[in-house]
Amino acid sequence: MTTSSTSPSAPFPAPVPLLPGTERALLHRVARAQSEGRTPSLVGAVARDGAVVWSGGRAAEGTPVPDADTQYRIGSITKPFTGVLVMRLRDEGLLDLADPLEKHLPGTGVGEVTVAQLLAHSSGLAAESPAPWWERTPGTLRPGLGDVLGDAPVLHPAGRRFHYSNTGYTLLGSLVAAVRGTSWEDVLRAEILEPLGLLRTGVRPSAPHAEGWAVHPWADVLLPEPAQDLGIMAPAGQLWSTVGDLCRFALFLAEGDDRVLRAETVREMRAPAVPAPEGEWDGAYGLGLQIERVAGRTLVGHGGSLPGFLAGLRFSVVDGVAAAVLTNATSGPQPGAVAADLLGIVADTEPRIPAPWQPLPAVDQELLALTGPWYWGTYAYGLAVVADGGVELRPLRGKGRAARFRAEPGGTWTGLDDYFTGETLRVVRAPDGRVSHLDVGSFVFTREPYEQGDAVPGGVDADGWRGQP
Repeated sequence: MTTSSTSPSAPFPAPVPLLPGTERALLHRVARAQSEGRTPSLVGAVARDGAVVWSGGRAAEGTPVPDADTQYRIGSITKPFTGVLVMRLRDEGLLDLADPLEKHLPGTGVGEVTVAQLLAHSSGLAAESPAPWWERTPGTLRPGLGDVLGDAPVLHPAGRRFHYSNTGYTLLGSLVAAVRGTSWEDVLRAEILEPLGLLRTGVRPSAPHAEGWAVHPWADVLLPEPAQDLGIMAPAGQLWSTVGDLCRFALFLAEGDDRVLRAETVREMRAPAVPAPEGEWDGAYGLGLQIERVAGRTLVGHGGSLPGFLAGLRFSVVDGVAAAVLTNATSGPQPGAVAADLLGIVADTEPRIPAPWQPLPAVDQELLALTGPWYWGTYAYGLAVVADGGVELRPLRGKGRAARFRAEPGGTWTGLDDYFTGETLRVVRAPDGRVSHLDVGSFVFTREPYEQGDAVPGGVDADGWRGQP
């Protein structure tokens, strides 16, 4: 079954319909995933440029066919929600990412582990809580953080390596609750779910929702899985959601929303925050978000699993496309890979149409005079003016250190990309007021390469340029 409409409880702008061939390709991928993955049901959705444009589900005969409004458990896709709550605290000045957890949540016994290390899974904490298996047993067995962490919670030196940790996100959920003075669930509802209109996302299921199943690995038979309340570990994996809500959440993580987090902060979350494990250079982890390279694209999102359920969320900022896939089996399909495929089908078949070129409404003549070629040593760069008084500095040959810069009060610019991220670009003037050079984090850019009299560090040879040495 396919639908082109979105959940009535979470309205989206009127979508631009996909081509029939694209819709069939999407349905074929979902159908193949449900069949080959041997799962009772599977549903996927795709959003682009602010709206859900397609959803489709498949189910075993006699089982309700899911749609964009059917809830499934999303497991660790809960973690980006917790990450957003922590980043809100940072943006409000209530904590710093470099703060040790003990500053805000004393008595955990995890030493000087920082908030940022917990977000990026570089804290060195154990992946799981002590036995029994927390995903299949009631959260009441672990009433306090001591029960979650156990006697030896730290396995690796903090900040040295990526080691996925459910216990770390349990601590972050407790941090949110401690700073806000209310439960993680209440904060989540008030600060993310309600502002973004994610009305089908919550800590407990509400109809229509799927039941969780285990499928026998060697026979086509089923066993129901328990759906446990995770208690204090809820911030690591408790949530239920729909593909419609998850696509909307992905659009927020791609673009930001000032009611929840500004665009600059979600961009920070999407940046790699810790080295990838040895040999795994096709993926990294940001601040609550997984990052991977698939078919030449950078995809961001998260995966999730709990007994009876698997979930995948992926989005491409460049393509303006997001995809979510949910299924109700303990193992079998790979929702993250299927979501990446759905995204790729739309992005490849119906690539984003560029916005029309538009002249700037006005331009500062002094800024315009700065455009054109500049030289760092003998490397040629071009400086261009972009929207809102920003500038872009790009090499004229090869890749080099390209960057966009945001205009700041006082006539400077702050780097937004790669090597120059956070670095300051400023115009340096000679005593007579003429522009001498550009300074970018102490790098000197001059109008000519090693011109006599220019402010080139180390000076310029008095005999100037010459022929054969």
